[in-house]
Amino acid sequence: MRTKILLPVVVVVLAVGAVLADAANNTTKDSNKDAATASTAASHSAQDDPMRLEGERRYRANCGRCHAAPPKFSPRMMATIVRHMRVRAAITEDDMHMILHYMTQ
Repeated sequence: MRTKILLPVVVVVLAVGAVLADAANNTTKDSNKDAATASTAASHSAQDDPMRLEGERRYRANCGRCHAAPPKFSPRMMATIVRHMRVRAAITEDDMHMILHYMTQ
């Protein structure tokens, strides 16, 4: 009687162990992918950071006179808005590009 109960329990325990081992292996692979992605994002962020900061400075100098903190719009919509405001507020083309970069990041 004891053997009839023990055998299914052992099979279940081994199956659960195999599933957990597979899950741990997949988690490790995902962690490595996430670390690589984070590293790439950090290098892009560090590279873009001066441009974003300059865009923010130019936003505050040119747009902050009339507008509060920038709302979130799609990049395409933001490009239209910034081009329109370039004409209205006499923003230089360089300022427009920097502000657009800041607004779409």
